[in-house]
Amino acid sequence: MCGKFTALASWSEVAAFSQPLTEGGGGDGPGDGSNDEVVTFRVGSLLPVIVWDAEAGQRRVVKMRWGFPDPKDWRRPRPIHGRSETIDSKEPFRKPFHGGQRGIVVFRTFNEGEEVTKPSGKTETRQWTIDPRDGQPRGFAFVWNRFTIPDLPVPMLACVMVTVPANDLIRRTVKSVETDPRMPAILEDDAWPIWLGEDDSTPMAAKATLKTMEGVNWQAAPEPKKPRPRKP
Repeated sequence: MCGKFTALASWSEVAAFSQPLTEGGGGDGPGDGSNDEVVTFRVGSLLPVIVWDAEAGQRRVVKMRWGFPDPKDWRRPRPIHGRSETIDSKEPFRKPFHGGQRGIVVFRTFNEGEEVTKPSGKTETRQWTIDPRDGQPRGFAFVWNRFTIPDLPVPMLACVMVTVPANDLIRRTVKSVETDPRMPAILEDDAWPIWLGEDDSTPMAAKATLKTMEGVNWQAAPEPKKPRPRKP
């Protein structure tokens, strides 16, 4: 399941995305991006989450930790994902979903893990990078909530990624041996306002936007292993 993705640094404060933008800019984009930094986000990172501010009548970006706090130890981010099929009925996602606490995080590439069995019989996770190869920002669907934690002076804002059944590309490559392969829920451009709850869109309409993105001509490739440091 996705636990890492990348985005351009300049995208992190842009709340007005509405149509795909290339790295060359355009529309409400963040600029030409010619020397932009690629940022990697992992579970536990602070994510720039686009939310709908109903009182102000506009989108804004809010930093939130990826992963709800574990009830036994808030420092541990768990859960980090929620299934689209039960996002509206299963806790701890149901209340924030129906309460309009739905957000979008913009990404450039994302990783999926393949469970590989070694000759020894032990298993390891091989990381694959899924790259659309066009430089356009796309949006993951997230659900977020506010948590009051006695150890912290202010409430924690935390979010979880919504997942859907994996598409054909991921099923054939990364998840070929899994019985229930999953991938992030990627929102079509016209689904953004519905998912965020703009124009009084209903939770039922928001859930209907959570679809597997098929028919993609993306690249799925194993992530190169990091070289081992040489001994002095």
